[in-house]
Amino acid sequence: MTPMKLVILDRDGTINEESDDFIKSADEWKPLPGALEAIARLNHAGWHTVVVSNQSGLGRGLFEVADLNAIHAKMHQMLAAVGGRMDAVFYCPHTPDDACQCRKPGTALFEQIADRYGIDLKNVPVVGDSARDVIAGVAVGCEPHLVLTGKGAVYKARALPGSFPPNTVVHENLSSFVDYLLDREEARA
Repeated sequence: MTPMKLVILDRDGTINEESDDFIKSADEWKPLPGALEAIARLNHAGWHTVVVSNQSGLGRGLFEVADLNAIHAKMHQMLAAVGGRMDAVFYCPHTPDDACQCRKPGTALFEQIADRYGIDLKNVPVVGDSARDVIAGVAVGCEPHLVLTGKGAVYKARALPGSFPPNTVVHENLSSFVDYLLDREEARA
C-alpha cells in the first residue's frame, strides 16, 4: 500500500493574510496571492492537505464557532473554484493563558491528525509562518518548512534565530514550497 502523501499547513499568514486584530469573519479572510492555486497543485499531484491553526480569538470572545465555520466555508469554496481542496481543518480555540496541549507549539492537534488518518507523521511536511508552527510539527517528527509570508516576513533579510529547528527549510511563499516539494518528489521518482 502506498503511504498517504500529506502536508500540514498553518492558516493565517501561510494560506491567507495575517491580521494582528485576528481574522474574525469570512469577509476578513483573504487568501495570499497564489496560495490557493499552490494547494490545488499539491492536490493534483496526489497530496492531501490539512490545516492546523491556533484560533485564540474564540477563547477571547472575538468571534464565535459559527464565524470560524463561515471562514472555513469560504476557504473551501475558493479552493474548489481553483480545483483544490482542504481535507480537514484542526484548530485550537484556547488562549495562551489556558495552557492547553492543542495550542501550537503543543502537539495535540498533530496527534489528532495522526489518529484520524492512521499514519505516523515522521517526515510529513509542516508549513507555517512562525517558529511555533514548525516546532510543533518537529516535536511529532514532521519536516519543518517556513514561509516568508505573514509573521515569517521578518526573516526575509536575516538568518533564522535559534528558536527554529536547525533543519527548517525556508521558502518565499506557499507556492515556492509547493515547487520545492513537487521538484523533490519528481527527482526521487
